[in-house]
Amino acid sequence: MSNPGGASAAPTQDLPPKGGFKAIYYERRLPKKGPTGIVMLGTCAGIMAYGWYKLYLGLDERRELEREKIWSRIHITPLLLAESDRDEYRRKCAALEREKQIMKDVPGWEVGKSVYNGNRYVPDVIANVPIHQQPGFKDN
Repeated sequence: MSNPGGASAAPTQDLPPKGGFKAIYYERRLPKKGPTGIVMLGTCAGIMAYGWYKLYLGLDERRELEREKIWSRIHITPLLLAESDRDEYRRKCAALEREKQIMKDVPGWEVGKSVYNGNRYVPDVIANVPIHQQPGFKDN
């Protein structure tokens, strides 16, 4: 309550102006920022679909390389076997020559004769021992 005229004046009550106060807008009016949820979901799905596609292409490439490697091994196997046979023959000739040289003073020794008493074929075992593990090797 207000009494502008002093103590003798009749009291007057503060009231709103005629027609009321102006409306107060209290809602937030922020601009929309960024894409909507459906746009983000679609973008993520597109990126993942592209990634799966590239993964599938990579698996195809890997499968093709594996197939090529297998076929190259199949085709090169006869060459590797032939090389191994030539190496084995060379080693056997060298071993027979060493045996002939070592046993030259033994009477009745037949070079290359099998030590087994039988007709069955027994392949020679030629160990490939590194030079530093051979007997008599001296390291300088």
